[in-house]
Amino acid sequence: MNTSLKLSEFAWINKPVKFELETDRLTIITDPETDFWQRTYYGFRNDNGHTFVKEVEGDFTFRVKTGFKADNQYDQCGIILYQDSENWVKGSVEYENKQFARLGSVVTNLGFSDWAFTDISSAVNSMYYRFSRRSADFCIEYSLDGNAFQQMRIFHMHNPMTVARIGVYACSPLNQGFQAVFSEFNLGKCVWPDHQGN
Repeated sequence: MNTSLKLSEFAWINKPVKFELETDRLTIITDPETDFWQRTYYGFRNDNGHTFVKEVEGDFTFRVKTGFKADNQYDQCGIILYQDSENWVKGSVEYENKQFARLGSVVTNLGFSDWAFTDISSAVNSMYYRFSRRSADFCIEYSLDGNAFQQMRIFHMHNPMTVARIGVYACSPLNQGFQAVFSEFNLGKCVWPDHQGN
C-alpha cells in the first residue's frame, strides 16, 4: 500500500536559488544552464540539475505528479534516481518547441548516458511517473491521469547500490525561469510484478 511522503525527509542536490517547499508540494524555478548528461555523442558533461531526493532501501515503487510551464527549448522536469554523477536515471518531459515536447528517459551507467524518447504535444503540461525497483533492475512508467500507467523502459544499474536516492528534478540547459511543480509524492511496496519466466 502506498503512503504519502513527508517532504522534510528529502534532501537537495544542486539546490535552486528560487523554490517553495510546502507540506506536500514542491515548486522549483530553475537556474540557467542546469542539466544532466554524461559524455555520449554530445561530448559534454553536466551534473548540476536541481534534484530533491529521499534515500530508500530495498524494493519499492515511487510515484509523483509533475506540473510544468515551459517556454525555452530543453526545459525539463520529472523523476530521478541519483546515485552519483556517473550513475543516475531520469524520466521527464522536455520542451522542444510550440508543436512538440519529448517524453523520454536517460539512463547513465558508469559515466555514459543514453536517451530514449517519443514526441508528444507541447500542450501537455502535467505528467505522472511511477518508478519501481527490484534489486538492481528498475522500471519507469508514465501516466496522463495518474491511473493508467504505461511502461517507458526497463533498465539495469551496473554500479552496486544498497540505498537508492529517488525523487524529482528540474533543469534549464539554456535560460532560467522554468517553473516545475511536484505533488502527490507516494512510496510503497513494489507494484512491478516479479518475472517468473525461465
